[in-house]
Amino acid sequence: MSGLSPRLPLAIDKVDGPYRLIKSYTALAKQNFKMLLLTVPGERIMNPDFGVGLKAYLFEQNAPGTYAKINDRILEQTGRYMPFIQVNKIDFSVPENEPDLYPHDLSISIHFTIVPLQSSTTLKIGF
Repeated sequence: MSGLSPRLPLAIDKVDGPYRLIKSYTALAKQNFKMLLLTVPGERIMNPDFGVGLKAYLFEQNAPGTYAKINDRILEQTGRYMPFIQVNKIDFSVPENEPDLYPHDLSISIHFTIVPLQSSTTLKIGF
């Protein structure tokens, strides 16, 4: 079976060829969505507005105001660059029961639907 795109991070694969490949549209959309979230605006050549830039929020206060900014940025960027994705819900969680991590750890779970495929999935990113 041929693939749609190389799976990131790149890894050598003896079955697929030089690199491991993505073979489903759901996995491809999920990978592209993750790249949108992690790309810092200005990092993509010829498209300086592309990207949510989650790294920019790394040293912000772990508070509802920051969550609202991240939420708005995700919705704006998804609507602009990935209109085939419908964000259903964004959850922010901190490990309150882990004293070594709280409040310095944040996980974001984004529940979304890939509209043309009518497929729902979740992407979780921790930082």
